[in-house]
Amino acid sequence: MAKESMKARERKRQRMVARFAEKRAKLKAEGDYDALDRIPRNASPVRLHNRCKLTGRPRGYIRFFGISRNQFRELALQGRIPGVRKASW
Repeated sequence: MAKESMKARERKRQRMVARFAEKRAKLKAEGDYDALDRIPRNASPVRLHNRCKLTGRPRGYIRFFGISRNQFRELALQGRIPGVRKASW
């Protein structure tokens, strides 16, 4: 389980990216790189990192479900993910 501060930092980055998205796009279209330098660094979408919605784990993230592979396996075996079942052949 990730530290709560790491999860909070990532949520803060997501809010900042959303807040500055329009302004960044406008400045990039104009080519005004001096003004882009004055925008906070965390406003760049490149700095975002996918994390599990349940545990905050940064690795093994399954984008379609928004959770890590460990949580996916647990929930799938419990039958809590609709349409997913263990393969057998």
